Amino acid sequence: MSTAIVVGSGPNGLAGGAALAMAGVEVTVLEAGDSIGGGTRSSERTLPGLLHDHCAGFHPLGAGSPFFRQIDLAAQGVRWLRPDIDMAHPLDGGDAAVLIRSMEQTAAGLGPDGRAWRRLFGPLAAQFDELAQAVLGPLEWLPARSGGPAGLVRLARFGRHALSPATLVARRWQADRARALFAGTAAHGAWPLSGATSSGIGLMLIAAGHRYGWPVAEGGSRAISGGLARVIVANGGRIETGVRVRSLAGLPPADIVLLDLAPVAVAELAGDLLPSRVRHAYLRYRHGSAAFKLDLAVEGGIPWANPLCRRAGTVHVGGTLEEIAAAELAVHRGQMPARPFVLLGQQYLADPSRSRGDVHPIWAYTHVPAGYSGDASDAIISQVERFAPGFRDRILATARTAPADWQEYNANFVGGDILTGASSPRQVTLRPRLAANPYRTGIPGVYLCSAAAPPGGGVHGMCGYHAARSALRRMGRERWSPPAAPSGGA
Repeated sequence: MSTAIVVGSGPNGLAGGAALAMAGVEVTVLEAGDSIGGGTRSSERTLPGLLHDHCAGFHPLGAGSPFFRQIDLAAQGVRWLRPDIDMAHPLDGGDAAVLIRSMEQTAAGLGPDGRAWRRLFGPLAAQFDELAQAVLGPLEWLPARSGGPAGLVRLARFGRHALSPATLVARRWQADRARALFAGTAAHGAWPLSGATSSGIGLMLIAAGHRYGWPVAEGGSRAISGGLARVIVANGGRIETGVRVRSLAGLPPADIVLLDLAPVAVAELAGDLLPSRVRHAYLRYRHGSAAFKLDLAVEGGIPWANPLCRRAGTVHVGGTLEEIAAAELAVHRGQMPARPFVLLGQQYLADPSRSRGDVHPIWAYTHVPAGYSGDASDAIISQVERFAPGFRDRILATARTAPADWQEYNANFVGGDILTGASSPRQVTLRPRLAANPYRTGIPGVYLCSAAAPPGGGVHGMCGYHAARSALRRMGRERWSPPAAPSGGA
């Protein structure tokens, strides 16, 4: 029977392991920590009974992931829950824009910009399943996944916008509501909104939102890693925690090795086994800005000035397009903005089991310069207070995660970069290096499957899935064998 070893149990390592196990390969997953999941873990971070997601909290791409839909995560116990309003974006003066799964309701709330919103996102949402199948993978493989001439036309239309700066795409709307709604979503990429390719993540997340909503996983994001683990075990695989792999040469022989690791970690583990050209590329791989996160226990919820925000699972806090663009540019330049862009989660609205009575878990983070050693807690709280007067007085407990904490929590989050790579134009299109097959490391049988591989960050499992499919195609022609130990002698 063919065998595989997966190093790392983030969502991509587990997805790659699940794909291999379903193909009849005997899979062993090795996790250094005491629990699986990487960025999809959940626990009581502030007060007993309050459940917080450690990293990833909302899953528009998870609900729309071609691989997750293929394996039917619902059959593995993963239940998607949706709030009344998927995402809200408050503005000064009590105004707000909202994203609702219904295209018509969203467009109606954008007033005169509703028609232009519908014109851009209507086709993307309607064709999201085909688009996701094509886009969530390496750029080099697009023609094979496009779905024929019609698919190539669809991809060309998407690519024309996705490769553009978010500030340029936002010019199609006139008022602050639509412009801010798009800017906040594009800012998930943690890259200056004036930079090329910064529109791509915003387009995909909004299109996914209109197709699948912005759901949470019942019982926390840990349910996703649990569902993937059940697929592996049900197909004869096993998962071992507390096993730290310190050298690739120390692994036993196997047909396939998948590495759910950042490129620099692969270079360290592989040492001289890695071809020099690949090693140099991995060591040049760029990480982006960091995240500074607050988990809060809030009595009575957040008193948003706009009542629509009180019904939204996700809230983007940052003001206008211009304010968000200025904040993200400052972070990119190594400066901490006084008014940062904040991504805030009210997961309990869709999943009340996460709360304790009238005390609710709040999830919030902001982008900070890589390796930032300061405390962004007050900046985050002040931004929320700006749109929700009285918020500060309702906080009962907090837990913070600084950039150094992120890297200790998950070695893939170098410098606090929770996306495992900067969203630069080069890395959006050619991550982790220029190669016909970006998953191959150049070591026979060994493949990169982390978010540093295409299509990049997000809980969708497609990096692991594509790496597994790549490995399966070459199985029988190459396999992993550790180097022979040097012979002794006088």
